[in-house]
Amino acid sequence: MTPLFPGGTSISDLAVYDWECADGVQGGTPHLHTVSTEAYVVTAGRGEVHTLSAAGFSRDRLEAGTVLWFSPGTIHRLVNEDGLRLLVIMQNAGLPEAGDAVLTFPADVLRDRDAYLAAATLPVLGSEDERAAAARARRDLAVTGFRRLVEDAEERGGRALADFHRLAAAIVRPRAASWKELWKETVAAETERTRSQLDAIAGGDPTHLGQAAVVRTTSMPGPRAFGMCGRLRTWAPRP
Repeated sequence: MTPLFPGGTSISDLAVYDWECADGVQGGTPHLHTVSTEAYVVTAGRGEVHTLSAAGFSRDRLEAGTVLWFSPGTIHRLVNEDGLRLLVIMQNAGLPEAGDAVLTFPADVLRDRDAYLAAATLPVLGSEDERAAAARARRDLAVTGFRRLVEDAEERGGRALADFHRLAAAIVRPRAASWKELWKETVAAETERTRSQLDAIAGGDPTHLGQAAVVRTTSMPGPRAFGMCGRLRTWAPRP
């Protein structure tokens, strides 16, 4: 079985979209994560990440070697200026895939959970062209909402962000119970494993060291997936 880090860390290779947005820049879909911390390790190209948090709106330059972290609640939008590629390191593997991310659609969409899910979900059985078109439409709608939210935050400050956070929490709330079970089976279990190993070492018992192994994983077959911010390459877990 592919080992997990405590915290359920996952990694993916992201080629940021080069599709142009209505505001003239190229890039991905603005969103936040409700319970997971995320990190970007830039491996190639140039660009920016635009964020909205309690500190306000910010732009951070991205180039090879840049490492940035985002705690839950930080809205972030990737801008691709020239072949931007990065490794995405994500806490709580499984939760982001289960809907931890909330896209910055306009408020009227966020207030209607069914409308939100319809706008956020890509066609499972669609062709590459159909899925690309749906991903681009999803991105464009989120960029529209993000630009409005930035303007609202300039006028109302933290109240605008707090309003968005309430809507985001309402979107994911029905999934919280299943997330907790998944967290117990993965993140909490791995944290408990580390606690047991610390107790063993403190007691002079090195038995777990005899279970050491090297595990190689392979990338998922087929074309890169359509992620929120670009085309994703992930690695298959070992059973």
